[in-house]
Amino acid sequence: MKRLIILAALVLVFKLFLGNGFAYSQASFKIPVKFEVEDKSYPPGNYLVAQKEEGKISLREVTGDEEILLPVIKKLEQSDPPITEPQLIFDMVANFEPSYTEYVTEYLLAEVWLTEKDGFLVLAGERSEYNKSVKGEKAKK
Repeated sequence: MKRLIILAALVLVFKLFLGNGFAYSQASFKIPVKFEVEDKSYPPGNYLVAQKEEGKISLREVTGDEEILLPVIKKLEQSDPPITEPQLIFDMVANFEPSYTEYVTEYLLAEVWLTEKDGFLVLAGERSEYNKSVKGEKAKK
């Protein structure tokens, strides 16, 4: 009976720490602009970004509880020279909807680079030729 209780406790600990929340790599970013992910806007702020085991990218504001899971459209090969620090690439798109006399720049999260290996494309559709890079720091474990 004691063995069964210990085994159940170990399974619970494993599930809590390594289960669905297990991240392969993660980084923290201070994003200075309002941005969009999958047609939803997010405020500037400090965010944690992590690669999840089920082929998704997790985006979470440091002060919030909401976790946004982004599907990875495809892996991106490392450039030459390689990217050596975590980066988020935002496509800059002009939006004339608020006013037809001037446009507003929108920032759409397009690429995630967490490690010195491959990156991840998270924006489907036509890409902008203008982009903004936000550098981050590898999260401390």
